[in-house]
Amino acid sequence: MLSSVTTQAVARVPHRGLSPLRRREAILGYLFISPWVLGFLFFTLGPFLASMYLSLTDYTILRAGEWVGLKNYIRAFTREPLFWTSLYNTAWYVVFVVPTRIVLGFLLALLLNTKVRGLAAWRTFFYMPTVTPIVATTILWLFLLNPNFGMINYALSLLGIEPLPWLTSPTWSKPALFLMSLWWVGGNMVIFLAGLQGIPQHLYEAAELDGANAWHRLIHVTIPMMTPTIFFNLIMNIIGTFQVFTQAFIMTGGGPLNSTRFYMLYLYDHAFRFFEMGYASALAWVLFVIIMIFTLLTLRSSERWVFYGH
Repeated sequence: MLSSVTTQAVARVPHRGLSPLRRREAILGYLFISPWVLGFLFFTLGPFLASMYLSLTDYTILRAGEWVGLKNYIRAFTREPLFWTSLYNTAWYVVFVVPTRIVLGFLLALLLNTKVRGLAAWRTFFYMPTVTPIVATTILWLFLLNPNFGMINYALSLLGIEPLPWLTSPTWSKPALFLMSLWWVGGNMVIFLAGLQGIPQHLYEAAELDGANAWHRLIHVTIPMMTPTIFFNLIMNIIGTFQVFTQAFIMTGGGPLNSTRFYMLYLYDHAFRFFEMGYASALAWVLFVIIMIFTLLTLRSSERWVFYGH
């Protein structure tokens, strides 16, 4: 009797060794993911850890780094006025660009979610600027914003408005880049459009039976069901706008009077103009912490307003 019970118990214990087929499948699986793993180790995790070390050194390209501890961080916060200027310019850009892109993208998605003639063409028209190379787009906007022969000032003159000194005045330089940022609203629109088409139709039918008009359906059905999509776009826009660089680098170089010297441009100057790689690494880690804080705050707030309905 005892031997029978023991035999049954041993039979229930799974074999620890893999069969040849399972072993071959595991090896193939590791081979397939190895390019991503190696890429992550060498091109993401490696530079990530290296920058952490370099931020604590006085490293330049021309000489070996000398350990300085937190000196680079102290320098940024206490001895560099341009550090705070760049933070202010970036914060201004984030505050104005993020909500505007979210609202305009959502409104465009609502318009393009209706049944109108040539709908596919309209969707393509609004999305095409998003896939245009950013350098080409920036050069195009240099012509549009030219104070002498730019199309924007020409359009304003038709309305009786004097030409504005876009990109040449500290007062108008950031609004000019804000206006340019709306060029990429089509990316948000496409994501919102996908979210709108995923809302169950029976929710609208039930709301109509309860006597809800179009406005009530928007407020009580569409927006609550779209909160996960709004949340995703919000996170991605916050991360992206904190890293604004190319527009200012090509169009203004940070001027006039440092009015468009965004944080990434300030970091770039110290890394590739002054070759202060240690200080630039410290700046990169400050930006990483700032983005992480805003991302975590947004994630934390999502518990109150994001609705994951079924």
